[in-house]
Amino acid sequence: MSGLLDRIQASLVGLNMPRALKTLRDIVQRLERSEIGALEAIDAPLAEELDVRENRRVGVALKTAKLTPPKTLESFDFSFQPSLDKNRILALAQLDFIDRAEVVHLLGPPGTGKSHLAAALGIAAVKARKSVYRITLAELVEALNKARREDRLADKIRFHTRTSLLIVDEIGYLPIDSAGANLFFQLVNARHEKGAMILTSNRGFAEWGEMFGDTVVATALLDRLPHHAVVIRIEGASYRLRDHADLVPEHVRANAPIAPPPPPGRRGRPPRKRTART
Repeated sequence: MSGLLDRIQASLVGLNMPRALKTLRDIVQRLERSEIGALEAIDAPLAEELDVRENRRVGVALKTAKLTPPKTLESFDFSFQPSLDKNRILALAQLDFIDRAEVVHLLGPPGTGKSHLAAALGIAAVKARKSVYRITLAELVEALNKARREDRLADKIRFHTRTSLLIVDEIGYLPIDSAGANLFFQLVNARHEKGAMILTSNRGFAEWGEMFGDTVVATALLDRLPHHAVVIRIEGASYRLRDHADLVPEHVRANAPIAPPPPPGRRGRPPRKRTART
């Protein structure tokens, strides 16, 4: 028995299964006391080893996706946002929208949980072994601009089209010039009907022309983004400021509804702006 146990231990070391090796003697003792059967003795260490490896995989994938620290749907306070349909969010967590290459828009005032929900859906996708990447719009435009200057824009766009789910956070928080808006359009156009996206914004669709500094680009974006899309509007108060409501201006507390998107314009890549020569 001792020789066989030593051989099993050596096999576990060779297979790089430290968790199973750690629990082996305890399992053998339980087997000798007839507390578990032979199949359970085989299943227990394998299940523990698989669990350890899966946790390790998820941890690495979350860091790669920029989804740390992790936020989950279980930790989201749905009771604080009564305008939000919890069942609709839970349906999105089934991830069918990724298979359909749809765009999920999470729209609402600052602090209402848009980024939390986007990250939670991203984490659900990572656990389902789908590739995910999260980035703010400002970071994305900066990266695309840098790639354009270095003559590798096509490679950068391909990088952002390879993931099953791209999360673009904080649209509308910082101004984007016309050139940046054009770069964002090129990426959206490359992913259109090919890869799913989650977009979070504190601005309604009607404000996108002003937000991007170019109504032509905004119209072209809105020609694609609301197509095959799920739009979720959150009209509640800021969760972060829930204990300081008296400090929030009245017009912010009122939470004016976010306007629906304007009708789409013509299709096609928006033209670059031409500057007058002097």
